[in-house]
Amino acid sequence: MIKLGRSFWWVIFLLIASFLLSRIPNLSDNPIYLRLFILFLLILLTSGLWTILSVLHLEVNRTTRVNRKPVGEVFSENFEVSNRSIIPKVWLKITDRSDLPGGAGSRVLTFIGSRQTRTYIAHSHLMRRGWFQLGPTQISTGDFFGLFLAQKDFPGEDKLLVLPHMVSIREFPAPFGMLPGGRALRQKTLEVTPYVAGVREFVQGDPLKSIHWPSSARKQRLMVKEFEKDPLAEVWIFVDMQRSVHYSAVDEDNARPQEINWLIQKQPFRLPPETEEYAISIGATLANYYIRQKREVGLIAAGQRYAVLPAERGERQLGKILETLAVLRAEGDLPLWGLISTQLVHLTRGSTIIMISSSADQKIFTVAVDLIQRGLKPVVILIDQASFGGVQSSGDLHTLLINHGVLTFTVRNGDNLKSVLESPGLLLTNQPFFRNQ
Repeated sequence: MIKLGRSFWWVIFLLIASFLLSRIPNLSDNPIYLRLFILFLLILLTSGLWTILSVLHLEVNRTTRVNRKPVGEVFSENFEVSNRSIIPKVWLKITDRSDLPGGAGSRVLTFIGSRQTRTYIAHSHLMRRGWFQLGPTQISTGDFFGLFLAQKDFPGEDKLLVLPHMVSIREFPAPFGMLPGGRALRQKTLEVTPYVAGVREFVQGDPLKSIHWPSSARKQRLMVKEFEKDPLAEVWIFVDMQRSVHYSAVDEDNARPQEINWLIQKQPFRLPPETEEYAISIGATLANYYIRQKREVGLIAAGQRYAVLPAERGERQLGKILETLAVLRAEGDLPLWGLISTQLVHLTRGSTIIMISSSADQKIFTVAVDLIQRGLKPVVILIDQASFGGVQSSGDLHTLLINHGVLTFTVRNGDNLKSVLESPGLLLTNQPFFRNQ
């Protein structure tokens, strides 16, 4: 695509003026005006041809070693600009048009010789979670006089997934139902667990590591072990994504772009003052903690779409949870208590139910009591919306839950999530549902 530069109209004006002056009877005898006309015409034609040739045979390649990174880290991307033509490129303006906030791939390169390649590395500070397209990339170039501007777009093929911010916690207070020694579920599973139910004959597709060699030697044929599910209860994380209960405070520091340097990686990441980001970060942190504890973890949320991840264990499950939380937005209409009510029939007795919400609705207390009566173990994490500019404080709800023996945490704007989540909380020993670990 060719655009006209600022100086184009000046040259046109001088071209027309020199032509008219060469036609005036008293001035036509002077050849200077005709020569100026020819000069400006040659400049116009030469600049246009040079601009067209300058944008031809250009290539831009963007490569990166990773396609997912946590928010708060620095993302590095390698740009390679190649001139496949024999005509040198005097100047090139590289514009990064990806939707990645803080993208730093834009550059101005000067004099790329014939069949030469120029490379550089762009560093971006990841400030927002979600999927981001790495591209398109636009190259702009032109002639020496700025008469014409040529642009060429290169579509982006790769995507980057920015994962939620996670805090590394060593322990998290939980109801006694999470302690070892739970009741046996007597449910067969394809996963390898410490609980062997028996042996059976080997069939095609069974993993070799499941072969029980002593039984195979006795039976004179291959026998494999059958496993039961872990008797410890599942962990379900409910994240409240109702639009009306989330608030955002003014953040002047994060609103200003930060210069990328080695100091950024030395500084701890600070969550934006948004209840939505705190809820997502807490959910990711607890999912990571329980997965590391070899627990079966499930996730349920109702944001811009209904997200239900059945309880499973392992790194693959953690990846699915983080990917779901990365794109989850507070755009739902279903309140937390309504979300839990729709899932009650699917929750196994003895499971731990973690509720993360910035709502101060008393119905959360009602749901927590209902969960206890059904043999479930609720843990409530309240995000105090008043500290984020909200209209209600969670103080009364926190007190009500604590007084009825529900393990409750309250997070406020600016709190250290590691300190809050690792705190012992209030476990009332005189309540039948909870006890100290």
